[in-house]
Amino acid sequence: MGLQLGSENYKAGSYIVIEGKKNSRNFYIIRQGHVQLSRERSIVDDHSASRLGPGDFFGVVSCMSQHPRIETVMALSDVSLISILREQFGDLIQKNAPVAMKIIKQFSVKLRYYDQSIARLSFQDEVFEHPMRLFDLGEFYFKKKNFQHAAYCYQKYIQHNSSGNNISASKMRLQALNAPETPIVDPQNAGMNRSYANDDMIFSEHEPGNELYIIQQGKVKITKVINDNEIMLAVLQPGDIFGEMALLDNKPRSASAIAYGDVVMLTVNRSNFEQMVISKPQIATRLIQLLSERIWIAHKQLSNIMMRDPLGRIYDTLLTQVLKNRITIEHRKQYTFEFGAKELIKMVGLSIEKGEMLIRKLLENNKFRIVSEKLHVDDLEELEKQAQYFVKMEEMERKREASSRK
Repeated sequence: MGLQLGSENYKAGSYIVIEGKKNSRNFYIIRQGHVQLSRERSIVDDHSASRLGPGDFFGVVSCMSQHPRIETVMALSDVSLISILREQFGDLIQKNAPVAMKIIKQFSVKLRYYDQSIARLSFQDEVFEHPMRLFDLGEFYFKKKNFQHAAYCYQKYIQHNSSGNNISASKMRLQALNAPETPIVDPQNAGMNRSYANDDMIFSEHEPGNELYIIQQGKVKITKVINDNEIMLAVLQPGDIFGEMALLDNKPRSASAIAYGDVVMLTVNRSNFEQMVISKPQIATRLIQLLSERIWIAHKQLSNIMMRDPLGRIYDTLLTQVLKNRITIEHRKQYTFEFGAKELIKMVGLSIEKGEMLIRKLLENNKFRIVSEKLHVDDLEELEKQAQYFVKMEEMERKREASSRK
């Protein structure tokens, strides 16, 4: 029996998707007509088209990540939509691989833009990736006495910048480190299966890339150097996929990947990626699930950074953590976070002095307390109500400001 996809029709002016709605089991492809995307929360322009037409899709992020909707979609004209359930996605890919490729490529571009915007707003650093910066990265690790990673970066600088100004300096550094000018490749790592020892650099930021990786055993740290500090962005587990952005949009790596213990991985390069999508729809489905999760989290981070009220940012961060962990929000349902006040202050990016003052203000709400040095809420419904209140107030203020400028 063939794949049975749903069909839905909406009149002009109808709301198809409502931002914040939970338990979204499907996404849509537009067959006929046009729709308008909007968001309650003002964030940096993410370069997404706000007006979509035939062949375009929407609702994938929330459907595949199983998180609340992050946009409202309204029919601009009478529209006819194809509705795809989450559990139908693998079958859809087998019958129509170009749909999966379109989603993956658009998601990759969106995620890179979100990541760059978050880094720029969080660290006031204009972030860009280029192979010429591999030498600077090598110097950073050299000064930190991390000579293994420094050698890797110098080698990659030489490999990708044949006429670079720092070729001689890179060679001198490698001689001092008693390291070869080109990385020594283990013959066992020449195929699709790769293995790395603890602290091996799998790839570095600024390095060109044409492979994505699927972790089979072990863990991988994802790091980025910003303002002369190495920030750990994530620790990936078996089954996770990474490195896809450089493969899909043909730009240098935006972060470094480092083995965290012994690691075994499967690699997929640009030439066999589309074939993998067709032949292994379960991997393509997993990739889109991971991209959807990362986009949802990045969208929440970016919208949080754009909030002006720091107490609102604290409530919003706590609610995002609850949603991220897929905790059901119910009246009087209690929840203990895996972090305390100091960690929350760092997550929101506040100074210690200002952060401690805001934590005291948070704890004036008798639904919040510290239990064994971890934050605890006695009523998740109260947390959601407070977070939504600050969002509403923020948007009302922005609308007033926009109206006064007209």
